Amino acid sequence: MTKNNLFSFVFALILGSFLCSGIKAEVKLPAIFTDNMVLQQQSEVAIWGWAKSGSNIQIIPSWDKKKYTTKADASGKWKTKITTPAAGGPYEITFSDGAVKKLNNVLIGEVWLCSGQSNMEMPMKGFRGQPVAGSNEVILRSKNKNIRLFTVQRASNIEPQEDCKGQWQEASPETVAEFSATSYYFGRLLNEILGVPVGLIHSSWGGSCIQTWMSKNTSPPYENVKIPVKGDSIKVPNRTPTMLFNAMINPIIGFGIKGCIWYQGESNYKEAFRYKKMFATMVNEWRTVWGVGEFPFYYAQIAPYNYASLTPKENNPDWNSAYTREAQLKALDTIPNSGMAVLMDIGEEKSIHPVNKETGGKRLAYWALAKTYGIKGFGYASPTYKEMAVKDSTIVLSFDNAPNGLTSFGKELNCFEIAGADKIFHPAKAVLRQKSVVVYSPGVRNPVALRYAFRDFIMGDLFGTEGLPVSSFRTDEW
Repeated sequence: MTKNNLFSFVFALILGSFLCSGIKAEVKLPAIFTDNMVLQQQSEVAIWGWAKSGSNIQIIPSWDKKKYTTKADASGKWKTKITTPAAGGPYEITFSDGAVKKLNNVLIGEVWLCSGQSNMEMPMKGFRGQPVAGSNEVILRSKNKNIRLFTVQRASNIEPQEDCKGQWQEASPETVAEFSATSYYFGRLLNEILGVPVGLIHSSWGGSCIQTWMSKNTSPPYENVKIPVKGDSIKVPNRTPTMLFNAMINPIIGFGIKGCIWYQGESNYKEAFRYKKMFATMVNEWRTVWGVGEFPFYYAQIAPYNYASLTPKENNPDWNSAYTREAQLKALDTIPNSGMAVLMDIGEEKSIHPVNKETGGKRLAYWALAKTYGIKGFGYASPTYKEMAVKDSTIVLSFDNAPNGLTSFGKELNCFEIAGADKIFHPAKAVLRQKSVVVYSPGVRNPVALRYAFRDFIMGDLFGTEGLPVSSFRTDEW
């Protein structure tokens, strides 16, 4: 080998080594940080990733050109916080540890996490053979650079994961068609009313029980399924405690959010009497690990459906889904900064996936717009049962959250039942009197208890004048 050839060979080795080290050293970001993302406005938002062990990382956002520096630990992990301005953009964020990485088309706005099971997961285009009403034209009109979508791809794991799969995308017919319908309707209304960019992080899995969205520190067993450990064979990950928390929540914990919307409970209909406690525990855990205080948590009450059809050979009255709806209603009193969208008027007897997703998404947005963003002058909370008084052979009901009174929109009220001391419920007549309802039954002379729409499948017929339905409820604890 000549001297010139030897020099060229050595130079190539050195250059190749330099390039390889540069590639290795380049800052790596988790999937939740990509082009097109939305960061929560006017906040100290966390950003994290990986780099060469001990390397210094510099972060420069284009909105203020401020330089933020942090250092990778011995394992290569790093994390810091940056200050975001008022809503706007698009911006760029530059990362460097010697090699430069840049995120483009970044917006600053309002970010919400959207989670649950199939009624949250159901895409705008619908499931196969199961449509979302009116979605085709909504999809057609969905192009909007100020709505950004991120879907955490389905994944499960026995151990907590540091990353997930997904990417931020602008709203367009192609992206919205595949995105959660409930989430999209929620975000679209926020964007329209607030006039700021909205980012939606969707992480859900159809058929999932609540226990799988909780860590091993809090998740109770599900239907005799124990908390899994390394080496276990997992047959149904979305029904196994901790599996989805580990793979679909843990990787995004700490990403700056304004709040969360939730649509789940159908898979726990056999555990109605445990659901309220489990639900409150899960919400508390998410708020604790996020470390940003008691962020808003708004959820959809499951819609009426013939759950008895899922267990036709068994007859357990506790499996009446009204008990789960009751648990969700009572959770309002145990979960601070929460709200519930009542869906008593959109359930379907033969489909657990109501075609009307717009109503649920909008009602969740009402809560956010009123309670989180302080918009006044419109109804956002359904009327709720306050108390009953027995007068002769009638029961008089009063309600909270009914400032303009109650209505049945001209239809007869058919969802009430009353019982005497014998605990046998009889169909009852009901008469509206502005903010109260008088209920009676010829078969019950001395009523002691009342139930409204307390059945597995039933269509609610009592509303506030704003059009928000009253949840099913009961006055007894039998």
